[in-house]
Amino acid sequence: MTEEVAQNNKTFQVALIQYDVQIGEPDVNADRVLEWMEQAVQHDPKPDVILLPEMWNTGYALTELQDLADENGIRTKNMMSAFCRKHQVNVIAGSVSEWQDGKAYNTMYVFDRDGREVSSYSKIHLFRLMDEEKYLAEGQRVGSFDVEGISAGMMICYDIRFPELSRKLALGGAQILFVPAEWPNPRLAHWRTLLLARAIENQMYVVACNRTGQSGETSFFGHSMVIDPWGDIVAEGDEREQIIHATIDLSNVDKVRKTIPIFEDRRPKLYE
Repeated sequence: MTEEVAQNNKTFQVALIQYDVQIGEPDVNADRVLEWMEQAVQHDPKPDVILLPEMWNTGYALTELQDLADENGIRTKNMMSAFCRKHQVNVIAGSVSEWQDGKAYNTMYVFDRDGREVSSYSKIHLFRLMDEEKYLAEGQRVGSFDVEGISAGMMICYDIRFPELSRKLALGGAQILFVPAEWPNPRLAHWRTLLLARAIENQMYVVACNRTGQSGETSFFGHSMVIDPWGDIVAEGDEREQIIHATIDLSNVDKVRKTIPIFEDRRPKLYE
């Protein structure tokens, strides 16, 4: 069996932690995230990958990030690395507000079962409706990594409105797209439609973890989702705090891509 076929037969478990992020309270959020993660690894079957929501350490306390953001991501890295080593689990640590070189970033970190940081990605599309561009610096590169031997892509919240990014990741070999988010009411229809579109058009799994609860005048609806390459919803949360568990079967990626060969039928010269 070739390495490619072996990878495409890979089945693993994911857990999405959908919870109410407390704005401007990094200590409270760190404690709560650890409690949720400890709960997630008690599930049978135990997850191979845990995904957290966007900006879970501070929420959108944008005006306070110089004081609250994680300096060089050190606190996040130490906490997640220790947890991964203890439980032998991969963690895609959602995203956190990070302070680096005098700027705040919205940064996503990935850790393997041995606690090693394997990748990071800072959000490249900043959401003007929430004034992100006034307080956050834009990331400058696309994010990808390998998890359990499978190529995966990274996007954060508003990024899913940019199909060019997900297509670039798919063309680069990604079979799964991981998306942490703080996607608010009243745009539930947009959330679900965009995630389904990204899965269908790229014939990949989409694993998206959204926060829930209330932050100031803004409410968040949860509905974290796992979508397969055919566009079928494998699992979806409701509006409560909860852990969403699902099984990912990578053989589905190969099956769908062979059924409708969109990558072979592309005509990129006409798109330029």
